[in-house]
Amino acid sequence: MAAEHEVVVYSTPTCPWCTKAIDYLKKAGVDFEEKDVSVDIQAAREMVKASGQMGVPVLTIDGNVVVGFDRNKIDQLLGL
Repeated sequence: MAAEHEVVVYSTPTCPWCTKAIDYLKKAGVDFEEKDVSVDIQAAREMVKASGQMGVPVLTIDGNVVVGFDRNKIDQLLGL
């Protein structure tokens, strides 16, 4: 089981890379909060403030921003 990390995934239901990132985290046993920026305006603002861009997915892992499904960076930040 992965160590406890604060992980948020900003996503939309129609984004295939969002689905890949979410599936990857689930398979790795990582707890995360998913925020659907297509319906949650506050989450969309948080995402833009953190990442400086509008594209999804954006992940925050212990305060570190990952833009896109960057598996190597995700693994590094989670110690996988």
